[in-house]
Order: sequence, then structure tokens, then C-alpha cells
Amino acid sequence: MADQQQQQTADKVVDEAPISPVERRNSLEQHLQHRPDRSELVERNILPASTAAPGLQAHQKELERSMRADTLNEKIAHRPSPEELLKKGVLDEDPRSPDEKYKEAIEDEYAKREGGA
Repeated sequence: MADQQQQQTADKVVDEAPISPVERRNSLEQHLQHRPDRSELVERNILPASTAAPGLQAHQKELERSMRADTLNEKIAHRPSPEELLKKGVLDEDPRSPDEKYKEAIEDEYAKREGGA
């Protein structure tokens, strides 16, 4: 009974009358008046903050990405080896095999996901 009343109310709310061209134009004008400006869209991360032409923005992003990759590769290349870190006392020797470490890490991850550890 309640479902039937809700359905009837929903049917009454839907207005299927055609919209006149004047109302449509007025609606569009109202939406355009309340349109956010570019700076607000940049703040909300909808538009990129770049001042480059739209045709160049994709190339600019790719360039930034490759520069970031080059920087990371350079840092990784100069990273000390595990043996050096063991000698300096930064790392402790772990008597477990890599398979045992992996198995324990997987178990810990499952426990975290299930709300355990």
C-alpha cells in the first residue's frame, strides 16, 4: 500500500510537458551565469594549472613524467647496496630466506585486511 502511494507521488512529480525554447534559453543563460571561473576549476583540480596551450599540455605532462622518471633512476643508481648498509650498521642481517620473508609479509598483509594485526 505504501509502495503504491510512493509510486503515485513519484508519478505526479515528473513533469513531462515540453520545455519552450525561451525557457530552455533562459535555463542555459542561468547556468552560464553561475559557471565557475577558471581559477576555481584549477583549485578543484578539474583543469590543469598549466598556462601552456591546450594542444601542448599533453606533451608537457609527458615531459614532466619523463623528467621525474630520470630523477628517480638517477637516485636509485646512486643508492648504496644492501652489503654496504650491513657494513655501516644501517641494516641488520636477517637469517630468514627470501621465501620465508615473503610468506610472512603476505600473512601480515592478509591479517591487516581482515582487521587482525
